[in-house]
Amino acid sequence: MSSAVVIEAPGEHRMVPHEPRQPEPGEALVRVHAVGICGSDREVYQGNRPEGYVRYPLTPGHEWSGTVTAVGAGVPSGIVGRKVVGEGFRNCQVCDRCHVGETTLCTAGYEETGFTEPGAMAATLTLPARLLHVLADDADLTAAALLEPAACIAAAALKANTLPGERVAVVGTGTLGMFAIQFLKASSPSELLVVGTRPDRAELSKQFGASDFRIKGEELPGGFDVVIETAGSATAARTAAALLRRGGRLVLTGIPGPGAVGLDPTDLVVRQLEVHTVFGAAPDAWAHTVRVFGAGLLDSLPLITHELPLEEFAQAIELVGSGDPKVGKVLLRP
Repeated sequence: MSSAVVIEAPGEHRMVPHEPRQPEPGEALVRVHAVGICGSDREVYQGNRPEGYVRYPLTPGHEWSGTVTAVGAGVPSGIVGRKVVGEGFRNCQVCDRCHVGETTLCTAGYEETGFTEPGAMAATLTLPARLLHVLADDADLTAAALLEPAACIAAAALKANTLPGERVAVVGTGTLGMFAIQFLKASSPSELLVVGTRPDRAELSKQFGASDFRIKGEELPGGFDVVIETAGSATAARTAAALLRRGGRLVLTGIPGPGAVGLDPTDLVVRQLEVHTVFGAAPDAWAHTVRVFGAGLLDSLPLITHELPLEEFAQAIELVGSGDPKVGKVLLRP
């Protein structure tokens, strides 16, 4: 008998027997290969997730990869046996935002795999087949388990619309920051600066394509065309905005806690800064990510430091929140 993680309430979880739910019309059953843990999973466990963005009891897990084992009526049988990843947002498909592809802004309300719908911290996951993205037959499913955070950064890169030869920068050196470096490098910038708080990330940043690495608090250059902020710290947005030239483009992806320092509206107006934000990833960002991954331009394996069995969920959550610089991405293997 296989198992699944269930968070009954904040701070309370248990392992339960797991029986695959057979797919209904329009659905697919996926055998989970690996599932990543990020800060939002820790929020769910600790009870810090904003109201309306979690529903207990819950099987978490929104970053995952796997293989399709069965499909329901109306789903092409050709995807059975294929390696896949999947979008998390359960959009309605009929509102005006969904019709223009902005599924993360669906007006029917928020529903997402691993937060309000059963997630992938189980042996199998059953979900709408329309959310799946099929990978190449030789795709590395361990590496692919990180394509969900990569897709969120792809959304930021698409909004930034970086042109070859522009000066670009990334603020933050976590998983999102490391993916931002790779997406921006693919646009052939003339300069790619990374700003973070972890000196140990300097080498990896340059391996992924950064031309310069600075520790936050040092004197920083300015005049950048594009900055993607991924840190989510209290002052990260202001640090990112200060790097920009007049008329520069800023994309915020981090979600800071209470007490964060906001952007100066006078500065935004006088310098005519263009500001975008990202929460999740729409289908175009997912498709872009899968293409870039398939082309060999995204390398997620160096970010993974721990792989644990599903039964060690509690230990994995502690690792993610430990603050240990030796802890990168933590994966659970059902």
